[in-house]
Amino acid sequence: MESKEISQAVISRLPRYFRYLGDLKDLGVERISSQELSRLMQVTASQIRQDFNNFGGFGQQGYGYNVEYLYQEIGKILGMDKTHHLIIVGAGNLGQALGNYMNFERRGFILKGIFDKNPDLYGKKVREIAVQPMEEIEQFVKENEIDIAVLTIPKNSAVQVAEILVANGIKAIWNFAHVDLNVPPNIQVENVHLSDSLMKLSYNLERANKENK
Repeated sequence: MESKEISQAVISRLPRYFRYLGDLKDLGVERISSQELSRLMQVTASQIRQDFNNFGGFGQQGYGYNVEYLYQEIGKILGMDKTHHLIIVGAGNLGQALGNYMNFERRGFILKGIFDKNPDLYGKKVREIAVQPMEEIEQFVKENEIDIAVLTIPKNSAVQVAEILVANGIKAIWNFAHVDLNVPPNIQVENVHLSDSLMKLSYNLERANKENK
């Protein structure tokens, strides 16, 4: 299939399709129409068809979508058919919570190491993985073919740590630090600002309260 530019809006919906289709597959559903998927996901059937047409369509007229096939194909688009090695930088509450999240492995993301600068945390185990000193991170990344780094550290440390990681071969950063990272364009960065999400929730709650008065 010829490569084409896909909008970020479409890309942002793909993980949700993947999640819903996985649930349907687990329930033994073999096929589904765009209208049925629309009702489940609260996305218009037209939008679903447009999204899938970016990648070839996947459906058959009069049949709909084969759930298993569609799940596998979207998984391939998302890179879920490959294995990615990741490390967590920052072994505080958030880093430990992410380290204990079992779904990483089910999706092909293999946690290989956890690092922190706090000596009190050295040797503490998160799912049998001991926290290591930051001084060991460069060698570890090189020796273990790490693709992804998860940053759960304060913003005043994140920029410097990101530079070290990029210099040692990291290809992507899942950034929970509240700071924009200045990395080369070939390095993929996904920023997760928890406070932004909470403020959005607060706004919607405030709007709903006003409408209900």
